[in-house]
Amino acid sequence: MEPFQVHILAVDRTFYEGPCLSMTIPTSDGEYGILAHHSNMIAAIQPGILRYQIPGEPPHLAAISPGMIKVEKNDVLVLVDSAERPEEIDAARARREAEEAQEILLQKESRQEYRVAQATLARALNRLRVKSRELE
Repeated sequence: MEPFQVHILAVDRTFYEGPCLSMTIPTSDGEYGILAHHSNMIAAIQPGILRYQIPGEPPHLAAISPGMIKVEKNDVLVLVDSAERPEEIDAARARREAEEAQEILLQKESRQEYRVAQATLARALNRLRVKSRELE
């Protein structure tokens, strides 16, 4: 398999830059698989699990938040609000965040609070999914 160049950038840091053999990323149109020489594209990223394969290493997982991906000339740019490796995720904290968000959803506060709680709950559950896969 031939590598391509990837840049995974979160708001607060460069998550990964370097060669990549394959990538699967959640988008608004479903999961996209990317290999070398993928056609040019731009897509919205949904919260979910990013899978990527670095040459000579086992597949990697990351919990990612919304963002965008651009594929152009064998170069992939991933811009997200946050990206976390399984070992960086505090499962107890993610569970607390999920519980707090569920409580806010039950209280039926303002639309804005409801949307924030939905996003917080989705992020917390995604982080827990990634963390649980690390333990498998």
